[in-house]
Amino acid sequence: MTERMPQVTADANQGEVRAGHLSGLVGYHVRRASNAMVADFAEQLQDLGIRPTLFAMLSILSENPGINQGLLGRTLGIQRANMVPLVSDLMGRGLIERRDVPGDKRAFALHLTRAGAAMFEQCHDRIAAHEDRMLSRLDEAERDQLIDLLGKIDPDA
Repeated sequence: MTERMPQVTADANQGEVRAGHLSGLVGYHVRRASNAMVADFAEQLQDLGIRPTLFAMLSILSENPGINQGLLGRTLGIQRANMVPLVSDLMGRGLIERRDVPGDKRAFALHLTRAGAAMFEQCHDRIAAHEDRMLSRLDEAERDQLIDLLGKIDPDA
């Protein structure tokens, strides 16, 4: 039997809404925090046309020049079919380039171009300011703890 939700009256809309069981669910709080972070992230980079996935790709490439497309995708949890248009997008903007891998004619190494490195630095500066603003109520130890705790959530568990 399906439980019906009570009808909301005008008077009920005047006060504070109780979250009930949601208030004790980690997933609910993670999702709300994620929504806030992603919305502000998008606003900070909107004029550059860089989405979170593209920024992540630029970031990995800045630290791992010459990484191949497959490993880049696996590192970021991007499905193989989705990598092709993402790499094409960054290449089309002149932000990354493919280079041949000596000894393997089928493989390509991905590298940031000068424009890509400059774009990454510009994005990084904005995202650092975004994180400082969004996490302003956390001290450095709390930020480190939050990152550590979130890292313990195993998507394969």
